Amino acid sequence: MDFTAPSPHAGMGAVPVDGGVTFRVWAPNSTHVWVTGSFNGWDSGNNPQLERDGDGSSGTWSAHVPGVTPGAEYRFQVDTGSEVLWRADPYARQMTSSVGNCVVYDPSSFDWGGVQFRMPSWDDVVIYELHVGTFGGDGAQRGSFESAAARLPHLRDLGVSVIQVMPPFEYAGDISWGYNPSHLFAVESGYGGPDAFKAFIKAAHEHGMAVVVDVVHNHIGPSDLDLWRFDGWYENDGGGIYFYNDWRADTPWGDTRPDYGRPEVRGFLRDSAALWLEEFRVDGLRFDATNYIRSVTGGTWDPGAALPGGADYLRWLTGDLHGRQPWKLIIAEDNQSDPTVTEPADEGGLGFDAQWDAGFVHPVRDALVQLSDEHRDMDAVGRALLGEGRGAAGSRIIYTESHDEVANGKTRLPEAVAPGDAGSWAAKKRAALGFVTVMCAPGIPMLFQGQEFLEDRWFDDSVALDWGKSERNAGIVALHRDLIRLRRNADGVSAGLRGAGSTLLRVDNTAKVIVLHRWDEGGANDDTVVVLNFSTAVLRDLPVGLPAPGRWAVRFNSDSPLYAPEFGGVDAFDVEASGPAMDGCDQSGAVTVGPYSAVVLTRT
Repeated sequence: MDFTAPSPHAGMGAVPVDGGVTFRVWAPNSTHVWVTGSFNGWDSGNNPQLERDGDGSSGTWSAHVPGVTPGAEYRFQVDTGSEVLWRADPYARQMTSSVGNCVVYDPSSFDWGGVQFRMPSWDDVVIYELHVGTFGGDGAQRGSFESAAARLPHLRDLGVSVIQVMPPFEYAGDISWGYNPSHLFAVESGYGGPDAFKAFIKAAHEHGMAVVVDVVHNHIGPSDLDLWRFDGWYENDGGGIYFYNDWRADTPWGDTRPDYGRPEVRGFLRDSAALWLEEFRVDGLRFDATNYIRSVTGGTWDPGAALPGGADYLRWLTGDLHGRQPWKLIIAEDNQSDPTVTEPADEGGLGFDAQWDAGFVHPVRDALVQLSDEHRDMDAVGRALLGEGRGAAGSRIIYTESHDEVANGKTRLPEAVAPGDAGSWAAKKRAALGFVTVMCAPGIPMLFQGQEFLEDRWFDDSVALDWGKSERNAGIVALHRDLIRLRRNADGVSAGLRGAGSTLLRVDNTAKVIVLHRWDEGGANDDTVVVLNFSTAVLRDLPVGLPAPGRWAVRFNSDSPLYAPEFGGVDAFDVEASGPAMDGCDQSGAVTVGPYSAVVLTRT
């Protein structure tokens, strides 16, 4: 059949252009490369043969095949000199399955309409993490992007501003968390493929919510992996051109750590990340386990296991992505509470905008799940709240539940508080107290799917959320909605919760009380004081220092029976700051707080 090799057109993978498709692949150690597919009846005797580009030094091969149209299935045949390997395109934009054929995809075919959307400012970000298969599932079948999109009004009404999607890229098998991607450019076929993901993003934007997608660069696969020894070359029983071929390849998920020192591999990973930001219009990326990119063991304090090439790669990558679209949020999960992760690259940092703060979640959850009040460590909670030494407030993602915190032997917070009785008073009260702590602390707050209606089952990628709980626990949903509204200053009365200012007015480890002052610029409808009661006692007329004289209005009381009929309804009234100096403030007022409850006041 007619074709031109090498192709005069740019682009990796299968690129529809000029009445046909340009096919290009990196296979530097091969002796011949062909492309075959449905466009020629998979006829091995009539396969277009690709030729080396330029002088051959790039290691890429290409051909332009006229008449091939989007929707055609294809594969490469790579001749190693001793055998011919059938390989999926590393840049394949669509797959029939993780072990199936590649599909030519035309990115211009999707209609985005006239929706114009821009990522909200960091101080207005409230993240909701979801897993497509279980968020959109109904118990009878796993969810898809289409079914997940049908539930977006729930998130819109809840008030979240950013949806974080667990990795939706083509993975081995039918059910997965997503952290085992086989194809880094293809959207999971079981979720609906690339157009379904775009339709989900478009719908989220229409509802006023941004989308951040979780990506995996610390390893690939490890199964259903055509990248493994892609063109036949390898060393030391390693994985070939895309991977380290020595001790640096070792990860907890297989010997499939990409070779961050190879420019072609860096470009491959960067091109995948940029694809979601640019063509798919996602509003940010969350990079999984970056500590396993800069260290073999994941412990970046271990100099013997450090990967300087990985750290250099991360600096280069964040710089490249920020240079393209600086308003988009780039998040790391580094698990080290290391402030250098979010420091600028030119100052020795890795250049991320934010990172998950493990230094917040563990002390807060530990305090909430203790059986006895005497064992709740308020000093540890106070340190977790302020996050000193772990980066600026706007660079910390804080939470009590995430996919990691509610699986693999861990469980949902209500179940952890009261095993077997997650609907009890204590479980509800302390789960609510945890969410107040998240929403009122300096940082970017996040909740995990179902947290808002007290989902109590540990995260299982084969079990859908119990959406019936959203009706049975409608009051708890309202509590989350009211807190998110307060955190985002939707009513113009709580600007301090979006500000960078924070100080602990009191940490009382005997009474189990924390009093936190938050502010942006200070003043009326800005200065905010949060009183957290981690004890079972009712604190009546508790004297509390207040940063300014005058009236302080109660904006939120988690003990309200509006949130659950069994809540005590301990009333909290507006306060006049006319009492004696206290807690480092020139004046004070008396606040009443119910058991395991919180009261939020703002200056009027």
